[in-house]
Amino acid sequence: MPTALITGASAGLGAEFARQLARRRADLVIVARSADALEELAADLRAEHGVAVEVLAADLAEVDGVEKVAARLRDVGAPVDLLVNNAGFGLPLQFADNDIDDEVRHLRVHVEASMRLMHAALQTMRGRGGRIINVASVAGFISRSTYSACKSWLIGFSRWANTEYARDRVSVTAVCPGFTHTTFHERMGLAPGNEGVPAVMWLDARDVVREGLRDAALGKAVSIPSLRYKAIVALAALLPASLTSGVARRGRV
Repeated sequence: MPTALITGASAGLGAEFARQLARRRADLVIVARSADALEELAADLRAEHGVAVEVLAADLAEVDGVEKVAARLRDVGAPVDLLVNNAGFGLPLQFADNDIDDEVRHLRVHVEASMRLMHAALQTMRGRGGRIINVASVAGFISRSTYSACKSWLIGFSRWANTEYARDRVSVTAVCPGFTHTTFHERMGLAPGNEGVPAVMWLDARDVVREGLRDAALGKAVSIPSLRYKAIVALAALLPASLTSGVARRGRV
């Protein structure tokens, strides 16, 4: 029975990854800052699916928190077969007006923590095989503040790593959803109604995770759930950054 480790698992896409993987009979290691929320989710998954669920409370903005999760990934006695780097949060788009310490914490969670956890996972996956999913965003294809830059890094690094470690039977996939109904926006004090984004552009978390897991199983380097966002990404590549960044100010993905 495979084991999956999911960061940011207490809510949103992370919790949905946990549910769908438990439904597929995978044992889980779920990671987030809130131990109480993790314990509640773990109890539900154990009861409903009969899988083993290990709870690991850690703040990935802190060095000790990242090392705690990395040590679990390096444990050869209980190897992890799938790593889902999902933890993250958003900030207002006005970089110069944001607190720089918040921006650094944002960078650490999205980029440094993901890089360190990938490095740790590869120590036990190479040769044995495994999968890594980095939850990025279509924002990574558009010029837009530091969130876009972080997600762009994840996409580029995933593309390289997917090719580099294929010889070791390890696939790396950047899953790039658009606007998705989760608690991500609520934590920023936002709601779908005030994002200025048409209802048709919102995705369901279940669909995003299902397509992401499918594309990861196929060994794809990049997964863009839904045809409409595939079309948007293709169009964005042809348009000037001044235009796409202006449109992107309307919301957060």
